[in-house]
Amino acid sequence: MLLRSAVLAVTLSAAGGVQALLSQPLNPPKPDVPYLLHATNLVETEEVEAKEEKRKNDTVYYVPGVSSPARTPLAEPIFIIRAEKLAPERLELYRLDVKGNRREITFPERRGKNSPRAYPLSVRKLGEGIWRVEASATLENGQYALTPSGSNKVFLFEVF
Repeated sequence: MLLRSAVLAVTLSAAGGVQALLSQPLNPPKPDVPYLLHATNLVETEEVEAKEEKRKNDTVYYVPGVSSPARTPLAEPIFIIRAEKLAPERLELYRLDVKGNRREITFPERRGKNSPRAYPLSVRKLGEGIWRVEASATLENGQYALTPSGSNKVFLFEVF
């Protein structure tokens, strides 16, 4: 009987520990960097400054490399951000084209039906300075960038 009570006590305390762990908000190690959420793991996105190239009637933004080391199998990825300077509600999500040895996106001088459009995002505050940003549309396999509106800073990831 004593052994059964001991096993029950250990089981209940372990279950309580798991429950406490699950109820804690995730805390990204670096501020102002989106992390892909994979179950209870956080995967840091690739942070770079996009270069700008003016063409005749277009502006091309590009980053080196054909793929991002930050990868997710989720077609509607979820990001966790510890925001200090970054405003999560100002983030925009774009698909990038792979051309040569770089990833790029082209914006025509005159916006029209062929202009790239940002994918919709759902933004929710989880706790003090912790935000959840989720793609509200299904993303096809490919290279993507989260970027603060009006900035050349990009956070890159791949959906596979």
